[in-house]
Order: sequence, then C-alpha cells, then structure tokens
Amino acid sequence: MSGSRRRSAKGGTRPPWVIVPPALLGVLFLLLPTLALLIRAPWSGLAHIYSHADATDGVDVGAALRLSVICSLLATAVSVVLGVPLAWLLARTRFPGRSLVRAVVTMPLVLPPVVGGLALLLGVGRRGVFGRFLHDWFGLSLSFTPAAVVIAQAFVAMPFLVVTLEGAFRSSNLGLEEAAATLGARRTRVFTHVTLPLVVPSLVAGVVLCWARALGEFGATVLFAGNVMRHTQTAPTGVLTAFQASPDEAVALSLPLMLIAVVVLVALRDKWLQAAVS
Repeated sequence: MSGSRRRSAKGGTRPPWVIVPPALLGVLFLLLPTLALLIRAPWSGLAHIYSHADATDGVDVGAALRLSVICSLLATAVSVVLGVPLAWLLARTRFPGRSLVRAVVTMPLVLPPVVGGLALLLGVGRRGVFGRFLHDWFGLSLSFTPAAVVIAQAFVAMPFLVVTLEGAFRSSNLGLEEAAATLGARRTRVFTHVTLPLVVPSLVAGVVLCWARALGEFGATVLFAGNVMRHTQTAPTGVLTAFQASPDEAVALSLPLMLIAVVVLVALRDKWLQAAVS
C-alpha cells in the first residue's frame, strides 16, 4: 500500500478512461486553430510586410505594431500607479462598500470589451457625461486619439494587476512590517521598503499580465479610440482591417501577439491563478 501511494504521489493519479478522450479533444480544439495560423503564416514575406508601409489596404503593419507597444507600455505604467495602491487598500483595509469597490475593479475582467469601450465613450468621450466638461473647460478631447488607446487598454488590463497584487498583499508577512514600524519606520517607508519588496514576484507577474492584456486589447480600443491608420490603429484592430484586403498582413500582425501570449503564459505558468485564489 505504501509503495502504491509513493508511486501515485510521484506519477500522479491515474485518470479514469472516460476522462481521457474529451480531454484530448479539448486540447485539439484549442490547439488546431493556432497550428493553422502558424501553417498559413507567410514566413518568407514577413520582413517585407513588417517594413513595407502600404496605405492602399488601410493598414501600416509596422506603425500598428509600434503604436501597440508604446500605448500598452503607457497603459501598464498607468495601471501600476493606480493599481498598486488600490490593491493594497482592498487587501489591507476595511471600509464601507469594499465589496462594491472590488466588484467595480474586477468588472472589466468579465465585461465584454466592446461594452467597456461604449462606457468609456459615453463617459469621457467628447460629448460624454464627464468628457464634455473636459472639452468645454480645458479643450481636451480624449476619444479617437492615441490617448484613448492608452485609456482603453488600461481600463481592461489594470484588473489583472490589482487581482494579482491583492492576493499577494493579503498573504505577505505582516510580522516584518510590524517590526519595521516598531523600530520607528513611518508607514510610507514601511510600504516602500518592506511591503513592496515582499510582493515583488507577484508585482512582476501582475505587470507582465497587465501589459500582455493591454497589448492584445481590441474591443474597447476600436470603439473608444477608433481604427485610423498611423493614428489609433493598433495591431489587434489592424488585424480586422487587414483581413478584409490582405489576409497575409492579418496573419503577420497576429504572430507577434501570439508569440507574446505564449511567452507570458510559459514564464508565469500558474502564478497568477495562485495569487488570484489566495
């Protein structure tokens, strides 16, 4: 019995036969479209597609990729500035309406991105509920600008950072923070020199996930920022435009997004899921 238990612990549980076929079908269901994309990719012409700016089909592949990277990095920076303090408050403090605040923070995770884009447009668009004041008072119009790309990406991506960090803040060693406070460290110094270093692995995982989600954002971006070539056209929105005229360019835009997704998932594995349920 003990030997059997050791073998089970080392080799895992032997699955019932009825589980294996649907599990394999599930893997094939998710894998085959990716393989098809790789098989149909114009590998020999990628260099030309990435470097060639052709306005005839409404897509500049290089410009779309550059805008995606720049805006996603800015969106990630915004998410860090706003999301880290928010995650700490949700994890460490109790205040009326905390459950409602948590629901609001995590809503973009389940909200259809197009609905999020519509909400942004109606909220801070030029004639939106709040955006009209920005335009009338300060002459600012956020919708259909590169700034709108950043806002849309941050809106859908920041919850990944907050969820990851909230679990890390909740499970970190409070004893070290209490010891630092006992030695006379101010609360701000405790946060910057003790609390944050304790959650650096989760912070890195959250930042990477946030950036990857921002880079791949489509629905909110296309509705709030538009899809204007060399202005607000990102790689995901460019895929839709390119597919109508040049499927090869659509595939070329898709490949970097797929590569980044694979690298992120392989690098982080299940760290984010563990942080989310902790």
